[in-house]
Amino acid sequence: MGILTWILFGLIAGAIAKMIMPGTQGGGWLITIILGIVGAFIGGAIGVYILHWGDVTSFWNPRSWILAIGGALIILWIYGMATKKSS
Repeated sequence: MGILTWILFGLIAGAIAKMIMPGTQGGGWLITIILGIVGAFIGGAIGVYILHWGDVTSFWNPRSWILAIGGALIILWIYGMATKKSS
């Protein structure tokens, strides 16, 4: 995949993950893209090394979407915990 495809894939996966797990995480669209891209890489690693499904390789492959969104959810949760304000 080219870098522009990764950015587009990450943006969409990050936005879907944000809709699934809304919260008070800071950041706008740039953070969503970054978290989505990192999540797609994490999801790909989980797919290859843990689930043995393969990696995030095709924009139209349902496994790629499941792995990318799942990875983005994990990264979004970690980011939310890291930026959580104590009251």
